[in-house]
Amino acid sequence: MSLSIRQATSDDAALVSALVSALAAYEELSHEATATPDDFEKALREDHCRALIAEWDGAPCGLALYFFNISTFLGKRGVYLEDLFVMESHRGKGIGKALLAHLAHIAAENNCTRLEWAVLDWNAPSIAFYESLGAKPMTDWTTYRLTGAPLEALADGER
Repeated sequence: MSLSIRQATSDDAALVSALVSALAAYEELSHEATATPDDFEKALREDHCRALIAEWDGAPCGLALYFFNISTFLGKRGVYLEDLFVMESHRGKGIGKALLAHLAHIAAENNCTRLEWAVLDWNAPSIAFYESLGAKPMTDWTTYRLTGAPLEALADGER
C-alpha cells in the first residue's frame, strides 16, 4: 500500500469536481455545491486555485484545494486551505496529515508565514485532528459572507 501526492492540473478538473461533490455530501451541503468540472478546469488553468491530489495505490482518495493569500500586517504571503477531504474508505491512514504536511512544505517553499482554514463547528473529528497537529482556533474572529442578492445590491450601489 502506497500513498502519493501530486499537484493537480486543469486536466484533473473532473476528479477535483467529484471529490468536492463527495466533500459536500459529507458536510450535508450538496445543495450548495454547484461548481462544474468546467469551473474547476478554468480555476486551475487560470491559477485561481491549486489542488493536491492524494492517491492510494494509484487511485484518487483525497484532495487539498488551496490558494495563496496575503497578510497585510506581515506583508507576507500565506496559504488558505479551502477544502481538505479524504474519502471515507481511506480515513485513518494518515492521508489527511500527509496532505497538510505537503501543503505546509509548499507554504515554506514560498516563504509563507501561515496556513489557515475554516472548519464547520459541528465537525468534531476534524477539529480534534487539526488540534492534534497543533492548530489553534481563531476564536476572536468571525467569518462573514456576502452572496446572492445582497452582493449584487452592494455592487449596484457602487456604480
